[in-house]
Amino acid sequence: MASMEFNLSSRAPEENLTVIDLRGEVDAFTAPKLKQEIINLIERGTTKLAVNLADVKYLDSTGLGVLIGGLKRTRDRGGELVLICPNVRIMRIFEITGLSRIFEMFQSEAEALDHLKGK
Repeated sequence: MASMEFNLSSRAPEENLTVIDLRGEVDAFTAPKLKQEIINLIERGTTKLAVNLADVKYLDSTGLGVLIGGLKRTRDRGGELVLICPNVRIMRIFEITGLSRIFEMFQSEAEALDHLKGK
């Protein structure tokens, strides 16, 4: 069964800094698209990534794995990956799995961008 709804778009508010906006369900079917996008961005020289989970309805272990992989890839290049997560249900997944201690998480895009620009 294919995912109900998934949309991914990227935008670069400034050089080396990209926001990936996700919408819908991030699962075994859609997570590979996110993984490929992260790899492509890093290979093109982006070192600072903010993944916007505000419109994500569902996130499974595959999606979490992709985010962890992205975090590792950006750190390996001296960069950073942060999450924009105002959504309480999605935030809960990170708290339950202990991943909220690994990821820098922000309530708003403005906070995330301030953090990344400050590095």
